[in-house]
Amino acid sequence: MKQTTNTILMIRPKNFRMNEQTAVNNYFQEDVPLKNAEINKKAQEEFDAYVFKLKSYGVNVVVISDTDDFDTPDAVFPNNWISFHEDGTVGVYPMFAENRRLERRLEILDVIEEKGFLIENIVDYTSAEEENLFLEGTGSIILDRTNRKAYCALSARADEDLFIEFCEDFEYTPVIFIANQTVDNKRVPIYHTNVMMCVAETFVVICLDAIDDKKEKKYVLKHLKEDGKHVIDISEKQMHRFAGNMLQVQGANDELFLVMSKAAYDSLTQSQISKINNHSKIIYSSLETIETCGGGSARCMMAEVFLPIK
Repeated sequence: MKQTTNTILMIRPKNFRMNEQTAVNNYFQEDVPLKNAEINKKAQEEFDAYVFKLKSYGVNVVVISDTDDFDTPDAVFPNNWISFHEDGTVGVYPMFAENRRLERRLEILDVIEEKGFLIENIVDYTSAEEENLFLEGTGSIILDRTNRKAYCALSARADEDLFIEFCEDFEYTPVIFIANQTVDNKRVPIYHTNVMMCVAETFVVICLDAIDDKKEKKYVLKHLKEDGKHVIDISEKQMHRFAGNMLQVQGANDELFLVMSKAAYDSLTQSQISKINNHSKIIYSSLETIETCGGGSARCMMAEVFLPIK
């Protein structure tokens, strides 16, 4: 099993703005004094520059435009509703915000198939929404595909039973913990695991300070270390600059790149950068508007395609 892929699905935004439905538990979102049309235009510019940069390094980016049919301010973050796996299976996930459920467009699968990929099976968890249970794709679940382990920080958007069901369906060992952040002097669960943790081929970037329970922290570290992962620890402050929201991808000639935003890169110390560079080159791009209004960053914008070629 490979940990990285050369093919990424990205959705170009059409109606991007701050989503009031996700702001209730995504404390990374901030209001900005700009009109929505202006916010959307800036987000599109950031998106296009980001895609251009990825392609320039040989990453195969499948870009599909968002639709005008629905109000989908967060469509730029497809990794929360869909995942693509090496055995030809597609996972479709239940979403916390009602307007995010409108992002699930099955014609996107047709486009992926037209690009030469094979879809054998769809595992659909969306009926859990009727019971107000959620599991937001590779936002909630961090996959170590090589070692068949799945990491999940439980939250309103990551239900434990659903996560275990996912692990049984896709044959992963579950590694479950709680990750918190400080909001108004209170410790509250982080909305998505992928803002505090990134698993790459030979290393992991993680905010260990977010795991308050000492036993849980030891448990997570035990799994990472027994799989030979070099642990690069980031601070909570760096996490708030999206330094945990990274993804390793393959560029031209299978060269490995760790992708992140400029804000994330600028928050890293020289020592952390050189540790990453020991394993992987770095690509970064400015995503300021998308990060500020959307509360997500570089990793959230990429849905990895691991499907077999027809």
